[in-house]
Amino acid sequence: MPNCELGIRVRLKHIARLMRMASICGVSHIRSVRTTRRSVKAEKAPNLVCRDFTSKATETTWVVIITDVPTHEGILYLSVVIDAFSRRVVSWSIANHM
Repeated sequence: MPNCELGIRVRLKHIARLMRMASICGVSHIRSVRTTRRSVKAEKAPNLVCRDFTSKATETTWVVIITDVPTHEGILYLSVVIDAFSRRVVSWSIANHM
């Protein structure tokens, strides 16, 4: 049960029921952005890891994670390179383009 600033304890299901009865819902300002458009002519990249993200030695397998971070000024893209063995960040970069 979350507490509000006034110290009143309210269950989330109770709030959801009251909102349904009043026909109101929360507003989300997050818009869906399509970031990638695959070309028909593009070749599919080979799967060298075969979804096995474990490694027996350091610096033999690196994994890249790309995520978008919504901000007030627009979307930023964060790219992180992680060593699969030690789970340490090898490198990272943030930019306003992919």
